[in-house]
Amino acid sequence: MVDTLANGLNDRMTNGFAERLADRVPDALVQLMSHRDRKILFIGIGNVLKQDDGIGVYISRRITENDSVRVITVEVSIENYIGKINSIDYDTLVLLDCADLGKKPGSFELLTADRIGDMTFNTHNISLKRISEFFRNEVLLLAIQPEKVDFGENLSYLVKEAGNKIIDIINKKEV
Repeated sequence: MVDTLANGLNDRMTNGFAERLADRVPDALVQLMSHRDRKILFIGIGNVLKQDDGIGVYISRRITENDSVRVITVEVSIENYIGKINSIDYDTLVLLDCADLGKKPGSFELLTADRIGDMTFNTHNISLKRISEFFRNEVLLLAIQPEKVDFGENLSYLVKEAGNKIIDIINKKEV
């Protein structure tokens, strides 16, 4: 299901910032969230002391849980949460993290586990591709292109705006 949805993501870019941000609305995420009978577990990953690497944590801390949406913030140690994650009843696991997509900062994609191996993650103890093998159900990565991953606590403007758009989609606000 998600393979076909993720293929058209981030294909269009225009000159204005608002238009570029609107073009980055991930149709695959919108469709995933529209399945009310699907239980989705979001996992916030990242180092909040390395600027945009903290975007997964930023998003996960702002997700509103309900009957079909759960969230765990693991920061840089997802391997310590494997048992807890597998003890939760979910259909789809969505890892929220920054990744080098080779695109403009703030771009994002919803990737299937088989595509995770192509992404660069330099702040984790174990690759997300490898860690995805420990989970029992479908694993997706919502990857956000960082601008900066130097030491610092502030997200860059474009990455934070993308994060806010993702939060709105997950919390089912107008996008």
